[in-house]
Amino acid sequence: MSEETAPYGTGPARADQPAAGAAPIKRIRTHHLREMKQRGEKFAMLTAYEQYAAQTFDEAGIEVLLVGDSASNNVFANETSLPVTVDELIPLARAVSRSVRRALVVADLPFGSYQASPEQAYLTAVRFMKEANAHAVKLEGGVEMAPQVRKLTEGGIPVMAHIGFTPQSEHNLGGYRVQGRGDAAKKVVEEALAMEEAGAFAVVMEMVPGDVATEVTDTVTIPTIGIGAGPGCDGQVLVWQDAFGLRTGRMPRFVRQYADLHGVLLQAARDYAADVKAGTFPAEEHSS
Repeated sequence: MSEETAPYGTGPARADQPAAGAAPIKRIRTHHLREMKQRGEKFAMLTAYEQYAAQTFDEAGIEVLLVGDSASNNVFANETSLPVTVDELIPLARAVSRSVRRALVVADLPFGSYQASPEQAYLTAVRFMKEANAHAVKLEGGVEMAPQVRKLTEGGIPVMAHIGFTPQSEHNLGGYRVQGRGDAAKKVVEEALAMEEAGAFAVVMEMVPGDVATEVTDTVTIPTIGIGAGPGCDGQVLVWQDAFGLRTGRMPRFVRQYADLHGVLLQAARDYAADVKAGTFPAEEHSS
């Protein structure tokens, strides 16, 4: 008697060859992003929190997947990113890293897990590298976080920096406000240079004026990644539920929606429920 296909999934697909139309399999490393910047070639980053989205984005050729602390809002239903913990993020990062063959997987260090000292940052980052098999970590902050970045990079952990608007500091910054306007532009440039000098392999700039982000991109040798920072950055990042329309309601100004997944899933769920109520599912061909 032949065995049936597992009804609940079988873990990540591990075919020897990529699917038709998929990007060639070549693991993205941090130096590849720097080389892309040198060639003037843009790259894309998306958030990912679980297996199937990660596999899909990897197959699409997205270079970097961020297991963001935005999981707090988009997975755990919190209002902000602040409540999410290391223990909550590690299983998500593990699922993503297990599911990709090409993309660079970066894990966010959540609020309170690295700010106290370089030693705290290192111990937290080690957990993501060992327990989740992340390829790199991301932390927020400017000049004041340089000791943490240096400690991690000297200890063998690649670091992506995050400056401009830093969501973990939203209360200190007075809410969701653009950073780096006017005289404050100089500070953004200084923070990017400090992150590069400390050893960061890339820097995210969030909600920074486009001209300032372009100036930073032209000033530093490491890749810059924008979110609400204009087109002048080397790469761009979006939260996937925003970009593909799974989340509804008012979107940030910098989001472009490429699909309406909420609408697709809503109609599919309604169709399924209607078929069950009408007795048309399961049909004969769905019976054992």
